[in-house]
This record gives sequence, structure tokens and C-alpha cells, in this order.
Amino acid sequence: MRNPLRSPDTQTTRSDPNRFLRVDHLSTGLRRRSTRGGAVTIVGQGVKFLLTLSSLAVLARMLTPEDFGLIAMVIVIVGFIGIFKDMGLAMATVQRAEITHDQVSTLFWLNLGISVGIMIVTSALSPLLAWFYKEPRVTQITIVLAAAIIFSGLTVQHQALLRRQMRFAELAVIEIVALFAGAAAAIVGAASGLGYWALVILHVVREIATMVGVWTCCRWRPGAPVRKSGVRGLLSFGAYLTGFNIVNYFIRNLDKMLIGWYWGAAPLGFYNNAYRLLLLPIHQINNPLTSVAVPTLSRLQNQHERYRAYYRRGLTLTVAAGMPIVVFLFVAADKAILTVLGPQWADAVPIFRALGPAAFIGTFNFATGWVYSSLGTTRRMFHWGLIASVFSVIAYVVGLRWGPVGVALAYSILIVLMRYPSILFCFHRSHLRPGDFLVPLARPASASIAAGVLLFALTSTFSVPGPPVVSLGFELVIYLAAYILVWLLLPRGRQSARDIMKIVKDFRPMTQQGGEDDG
Repeated sequence: MRNPLRSPDTQTTRSDPNRFLRVDHLSTGLRRRSTRGGAVTIVGQGVKFLLTLSSLAVLARMLTPEDFGLIAMVIVIVGFIGIFKDMGLAMATVQRAEITHDQVSTLFWLNLGISVGIMIVTSALSPLLAWFYKEPRVTQITIVLAAAIIFSGLTVQHQALLRRQMRFAELAVIEIVALFAGAAAAIVGAASGLGYWALVILHVVREIATMVGVWTCCRWRPGAPVRKSGVRGLLSFGAYLTGFNIVNYFIRNLDKMLIGWYWGAAPLGFYNNAYRLLLLPIHQINNPLTSVAVPTLSRLQNQHERYRAYYRRGLTLTVAAGMPIVVFLFVAADKAILTVLGPQWADAVPIFRALGPAAFIGTFNFATGWVYSSLGTTRRMFHWGLIASVFSVIAYVVGLRWGPVGVALAYSILIVLMRYPSILFCFHRSHLRPGDFLVPLARPASASIAAGVLLFALTSTFSVPGPPVVSLGFELVIYLAAYILVWLLLPRGRQSARDIMKIVKDFRPMTQQGGEDDG
């Protein structure tokens, strides 16, 4: 049996440094490669989901909301500054049709140099953060988490090359091992009475384990940086992507910063874990498909019909899985919070529900990101981010006076109102049409909402005795049955179900040696 961690590049001529960068061999059977890569990534993401959920459940019972709030205060800032370590250069490496060893080496040293600078700047800002939050413990937490940025910077180009080569099995194994190592270290730390430092340990150990795994699997090693190596186009692509990421990060984390500043660590802890728990299942679906879809769509960017077909298929599969999860969690929020986090987190339930509409829209957040990244139109992506940021600031400031629940409601309203305009802006001047987005959404949205209404009516009338986990499991079975039934009762229900099964089958065969399908 082939070792999934053994790199195929060991079988190629070692004298050619560009052997790690070529993608011409991927053009044959691109559909099979992408769908099987998606299968590996989704399975890996499922394992990550179980590990994340399990570790969260354990740590939420060993630590306090204030502990989680303290880390959330720092992660918001460290994560924002950490965006600069990438500078969009990882996606540039993935998206570029052809790239050279000298170019990737130059990008590697740029990423590393930027990471060192970020570590120094972040550490220097730590007293200012402590003053902003009126929390002296933030200083040391910030310094330690800033140091971990170095390990992250060392992995940027290696991870990009693994994605470029569509080696998703290796990436999945690396992420699982790193997550397990971080979670195990955090649990040991919490059991030893380290408090919030256990969560700091989780982040640091995970970054170190990821670096070790990536360098082990990707045999590419950087050469010296080369002037005039032709990276200007890559830097332009990365600059606009970074600009969007900065604005997007600002939009998605300003709420946490404001809550921590105005209401303190404990309310932020409730808000952050409600937000995290609700979006966790969605990330397990969106993230792996994005890691597969962007390289594939990048290879198809000049084949318009194949591009549109792949885009619709990916969108259909994602929302068909993601939308029912969000609606179910919205209806069963009280039992979900009690089951995963425990009774001390009951105050997170109304926040959890207030974030529901935003999470529902979040099931297809990637719909624009796929297009911008694969077509190289990151400049338009950045411009939309600037527009959205203005409305985000207004919404958060308005909702802040009503606490975490008010901010959550403001965020949901904002996302619902701006999502469709963002799609129209993204598709403008591309070969995609609004129907490529709306048609895949219609049936999953209708079936999810209808099943949610039915479940709410049943649970309002009848209750299942026993602990919350039993009721949650019983309601999940009812909801899934209702979702499937409504799906089939809608016009062309059986045909659409067969279409979904056909897409799923593309993800199934991992060992067959059948013919290649370029379609």
C-alpha cells in the first residue's frame, strides 16, 4: 500500500528544481483528481471536526468563559497582523499557470521576512493592547502568540505547493496530526491548572506541528532570493488579495474587538464560542472544498463552460450539506450548547440563535472567493471589501449597546442584506451568470427551512425525556428525515436527488484505476 505521506516527487529527476512546481500532468483526468481530492479533504475535515468539537467540549468544561475571552481578545489582533505574513502569495503560487523555482524561493524569503517583522511589531504592541482592553494579562499572551507567527510563515509556500500539486491527502494528514497535538497539549495544560495558558499552548503546538509536517511532505527547498525573477505580477495579485483579506478580517472580527473592549472578557467568551460552534460545521464543508476548487477552477479559467459546470456542482454539493446543518442548530440551539459546552454556557444560546441567519448565508460565502481567486480578479475583490467594511462598522456600533446579542443580530442583518449584491458585483464581466448561483441554492434552502419549521412545531408540542444529548440525537433524526422528504416532494425532487448522488459518487472511488475523465 502506498504511504500517503510519501511524496511522488522522489520518483522524478532530482537535478531539476522546477519538478516540484509543474502542473502539466494534472491536466489529464482533472475532474477525477479534483473530486477524489475533495473526497480525501472532506474525510480529513470530518476527522478535524470531531477532534475540534471534542477538544472544545473538554476544554469548555475545564476552563471558564473568561479564559476563552482573554484568548479571543488577542487572537483578533494577532490574526489580523498575521494576514501580512502571507501577502496573498500562497494563492498566487496556486493560481499561476506556470511558476519557477526562483520565483517561489523569492516568495518564500519574502514570507519569512514579513513574518519576523510581524512578530516584532506585534510584541511591541502588546502593552498597547493591554491598555485598550484594560486587561494586563493580554501583554504576555500576545508576545507568546506572536512568536508562533514565525512557524506559520515558514509553511506558506510549502503548503501552496502541495495545493498546487493537488496533494490533498498529505495536507489532510498534516492538519489532523497538528490539531491532535495542539488539542492534547492544551488538555494536559488545563488539567495541570494552567488556565488560559492551555489555549495559548494549543495554538503554538499546532503551528509547530504543521511546520514539521509540511516540510516533511513537501521536498521542495528554497534557494536564494533572486532579483528580477518575475515576481512582480505575483506580488500584484497577492497585494489585492491581501487587501481584501485585511478588510474581510476587519469585518469579521471588529465585533469581537468591540465586545471585548466595551463588555469585557466573559461576554466576549460567550460570544466567541457561540460564533465558533455555529460556524464550525460550515467551515468543515467550505474549507476543504475551497482548497480543492480553487486549484481546479484555476486550471479551467480559459474553458468557460467547464468552469461554469464545475462551479455549479461544487456550490450545489456544499449548500446541500451546509444549509440543513445551520437550520437544525438554530432550532436546537439550547440542546446543542448544553451538550457541547455544558450548562455554564447557557448565556450563549440567544447569541447562537442571533447569529443563525449569518451562518445560513455563510454556507455559500465561498461563492465569490472561488471566482475572484481562480480568475485572478482580486482587485475587484478588494474593492468590494472596502464597500462592505463601511456598512459593517455602522452595524456593529449600532448593535453594541445591546451587548453580544445586539452585535450578533446586527451582523446577521448586514450579511443577509449584502450577500446578493456581492454576488452581482463579483459576476460582473465574468462568464458566470446569477443563475449559476441562484439555481443550486433554491432547493437546499427550501428543504432546510421547511424541515426546520416542522421540527420547531414538533418540539414545541412534544419533548423527549432524558439528557440533552438524547433529545438532540432524536431531533436530528427527525430533521434529516423531514429534509429528505421535503427535497423529494419539491418539483423534480427525485431527479435532483439523483444528480446529487452522481456528484457524491465522483468523490467515492479512491483506489480504482479506471479511465481518466476530463469532463
